[in-house]
Amino acid sequence: MTDKQILLIYDKECPACHFYCQIVRIRQSVGELVLIDARDNPEVMVEVNAKGLDIDQGMVLKMDGQLYYGADAIQLLALLSSRSGVFNRLNYWLFRSKKIAAILYPILRSCRNLLLKVLGKTKINNLKQEDNDRF
Repeated sequence: MTDKQILLIYDKECPACHFYCQIVRIRQSVGELVLIDARDNPEVMVEVNAKGLDIDQGMVLKMDGQLYYGADAIQLLALLSSRSGVFNRLNYWLFRSKKIAAILYPILRSCRNLLLKVLGKTKINNLKQEDNDRF
C-alpha cells in the first residue's frame, strides 16, 4: 500500500456493496481507491479483526493508517467523492453529514442483510462468532 492509496474493504459477494464500490469515485488529488474483497484477503483482515470490526455489518475504509467503519466509512467516502456523475453527487448529498450517515447506514445495512438472506449467502464471520454463519 502506498501513501496515496485508500483501501475500501467490503464483501464482494454482496451485489449492493459491489455495485456501490464499483461506481463510487474519489477525487484524484486525494489518492487512489483500492477495492479489497474481505473474503479473499486474509492479510488485510488481520487489522480489521484486531480492531473487532465485523465486516458483515459494515465496510471498512483505511486511509492514512486509520480505519473508518460503517457509517463513518460511507461519510468519509462521500466527502472524498469526485462529485462526477449523478451517483457520486447523490452519494455526497446523502452522506456528507455525519448525523444523516449514522441514520441512513443502519437502514441500508438492514436492506443489505435481507438481500443476502434471500440470496442464501453466508457471512464472512471474520470475528469467528459461534452460530454466526448465515444472514
